[in-house]
Amino acid sequence: MASSGNFATLNPLVKYSTGTFSNGNLTYASGSDDGYTSTIGLNFKSYCEVRVDVISNDGGTIGFRGATDEDEYFDVVSFQENYQSGKIYHYKGNSSQSVSTADIGGTVSAGNIIMMAYDPATYKWWVGVNGIWRNSGDPANGTGFVFQGSATMFENMGSIHWGAWNGTYTHTITFNFGQDSTFGGQETAGGNADGNGFGDFKYSPPTGFLATCSGNIAISDDIDPAQTDDDYPAKNFNVVTWTGNRTDDRAITGVGFAPDLVWIKQRASFGNPNILTDTVRGATKRLESNADIAEGTDSDGLKSFTSDGFTLGTNDKYNWENGWTYTGWCWKANGGVTSSNTDGSITSTVQANTKAGFSIMTYTGTGSNATIGHGLSAKPDFILTKRRSASQTWGVYHTSLGATKYLALNTNANAGTSSSFWQDTEPTTSVISLGTEGRVNASSQTYVAYAWHSVEGYSKFGTYKGNGNAEGVFLYLGFRPRLFVTKKLGSDNWVVIDSARETFNAMGEKILMWDTNDAEFDPSAVNLDFVSNGVKMRNTDGKINANATDYVYMAWGDVPFKYNNAF
Repeated sequence: MASSGNFATLNPLVKYSTGTFSNGNLTYASGSDDGYTSTIGLNFKSYCEVRVDVISNDGGTIGFRGATDEDEYFDVVSFQENYQSGKIYHYKGNSSQSVSTADIGGTVSAGNIIMMAYDPATYKWWVGVNGIWRNSGDPANGTGFVFQGSATMFENMGSIHWGAWNGTYTHTITFNFGQDSTFGGQETAGGNADGNGFGDFKYSPPTGFLATCSGNIAISDDIDPAQTDDDYPAKNFNVVTWTGNRTDDRAITGVGFAPDLVWIKQRASFGNPNILTDTVRGATKRLESNADIAEGTDSDGLKSFTSDGFTLGTNDKYNWENGWTYTGWCWKANGGVTSSNTDGSITSTVQANTKAGFSIMTYTGTGSNATIGHGLSAKPDFILTKRRSASQTWGVYHTSLGATKYLALNTNANAGTSSSFWQDTEPTTSVISLGTEGRVNASSQTYVAYAWHSVEGYSKFGTYKGNGNAEGVFLYLGFRPRLFVTKKLGSDNWVVIDSARETFNAMGEKILMWDTNDAEFDPSAVNLDFVSNGVKMRNTDGKINANATDYVYMAWGDVPFKYNNAF
């Protein structure tokens, strides 16, 4: 039998206010106005049990909540144990509304065991007590649910986790995500496993609903280390570092695959730019993420791509002497093999890695509204565009901002609003819409675009709101990050942190920025941790965690949380 891996616990990185964890982070004694989530996101049909140990007055609330919430009751769906017959409430920000179409059929008492089942595909939630599903629930057949949400309702959740929040009244509860049907010795063991043979539950999980454990986490088959030989995360993205020696035809190896986009930054204090070279435009062809200049040629720069990296000349931006240090962020597309794509009104030259959700496109602008094919199998979440034939600011699309807004990669500016970038039209599974803005589609001008979409267990693109607290925001990614980039929606830089340059927590002592040619620096205030399932902010610095401030982020990983550090 396959291993169940690690079962979820309550996550101490997402605990606010005065509550207390015990019993291996399975028992929670709530405080006032606090909250908590489980360590594993519910991206599969999930089942768990909760024992109500103590109720004070009307008790606390139990249900699920988002992973990217600030220190508020942000995107929570729950019921209060002993109040108004257990009706369901949806909390967003500091406001609440009753959203149940049927209550859970009565209150619960100390000693009761609550069963919960959740289906992320339909947003349906079932609640039962002591072995009986309320509202005549039948999770296996999809009927009798007590609540059904929607993608729009949960758009700010980031990812959904078991948990909830507590207001004035409190409780003590013990969760069983599958590891202990005795609830810390309070009950007789049930001995019921899920359909995969995982878990020890008091009651039988509904058919198709699984224990909240890493063995059940759904990740993309395309990047699953257990299912493929050469498409797992470390074979699609990697970061390498080197020290310059001014030797011509210097081989940089250790990437682990043949890269198709190499983004190089010289780290020492000499003001060299961020340089992008790819296998569609060709070796020696340079673009700079921190500048609006046209494409240039460095014959002594990145001279060739190899099966495990690339070769460098003696240019100081790539390979100078005197101990200059460098980093290279590397992505795999299609091994340099391109195709002509006619999905859009403009024919694009495309090199796509559909498994890892990354493509490179070149095209010639028309000056009128148009579309280009991107070659991926899903809607892109993050797009960088650059005019190659003349100076022009970069145009950036981010899924969290939507198609009415844009960012500029080479500046620290806030997002702007304009229909001339993306025609106010979201990308589709086949095309990207382009307006008439010169950054994306000027007549007869040549362009390159890089597009990524989220891949479960490997990459994620989203948003969060800072809380201005040293006990900062936790971002659940579903993987251990290799590269994390964040941009405040205000006048601040594109902050870049990776685990090749910083190998232990707390991170943030070696910051690079995509929008400047500044050297690597230690701001002494940008602190965060890379953990097995995401990122935890550890400081109040405005670049990463200002109070009530919105940020967009981009993250690529090396180990899916499903496997922790097994690979």
